[in-house]
Amino acid sequence: MNIFITGVTGYIGSHTSVELLNSGYNIIGLDNFSNSKREVLDKIKEITGKDIKFYEGDMLDSNILDKIFTENNIDMVIDFAAFKAVGDSVQRPIDYYINNVSSVLTLLKTMKKYNVKNLIFSSSATVYGTPEYCPITEEFPIGNTTNPYGTSKLYVEGILKDLYTSDNSWNICIFRYFNPVGAHESGIIGEDPNGIPANLMPFITKVATGELPILSVFGNDYDTSDGTGIRDYIHIVDLAKAHINGIKKLASSNGGLFIYNLGTGKGYSVLEMVNAFQKVNNVKVNYKIVGRREGDIAECYADSSKANKELGWKTSKTLEDMCKDAYNYAIKNKDNFKNK
Repeated sequence: MNIFITGVTGYIGSHTSVELLNSGYNIIGLDNFSNSKREVLDKIKEITGKDIKFYEGDMLDSNILDKIFTENNIDMVIDFAAFKAVGDSVQRPIDYYINNVSSVLTLLKTMKKYNVKNLIFSSSATVYGTPEYCPITEEFPIGNTTNPYGTSKLYVEGILKDLYTSDNSWNICIFRYFNPVGAHESGIIGEDPNGIPANLMPFITKVATGELPILSVFGNDYDTSDGTGIRDYIHIVDLAKAHINGIKKLASSNGGLFIYNLGTGKGYSVLEMVNAFQKVNNVKVNYKIVGRREGDIAECYADSSKANKELGWKTSKTLEDMCKDAYNYAIKNKDNFKNK
């Protein structure tokens, strides 16, 4: 089966590519390297021994999409291409809506043109806004999002629902990710954002390795056990493997719209994450409490029982695995970080 992956060299895209290649799928990939590096392609091959047929370009460019769909017999699309930083989205909403919404419209138009109607879309738990309770099920109301990033994912979900309503032969799986962390156990690929990280785990690792002096903890006055925000952190490899289950689900369906939470079902606070990282890796992580970050909420964790029941998927990695693998990747790539 030929799978077209957008954002193929990004954090989630690269780890999912490894799992798919190891499972015998062929991958055609697209990326513009706006928040990733070309060398990731070599690293994926180092792990799997297999090549990705790669195209460099932007998903907003219909010409590159036409070229890809013309030159390849594509069976299914997995869309990872998006800006993803909550705080940054508050500062740059227009950029987020263009990149995260307009690009999907371009992709869908091309898919329709070439009669490719199988799609896995990477959405986010941010579509739930501020939850009234946890854990969050897929039936929880969506909307009332607190930042443009979440709203961009909400808009695309709405577009996909309208598309399926208009034509029931579309086969769409929407994955609502919670908070992916960690790295491949080899330490060859992992999360390596440009600049100061917007997400917690890479920020922790950069402080632990000395690349950054101190971790900023955004707020300690939330209504949580220690005042810091609580999130559902899921190991990136567990998350990546869910896409194999999603592919099988769509391959066995003649049309449908399927929505699943991908999380562990347990929430950890920022300080719990910091303490676990220090204990597992025997390192010190300096941190300071700063003001709340625009767009953040107090607590968010998943009920993923639907994915377990309908897809046969569940997580296997522990919090200790997440911390160990993230640090292993950071240590092995420390020189690369410092040279950026």
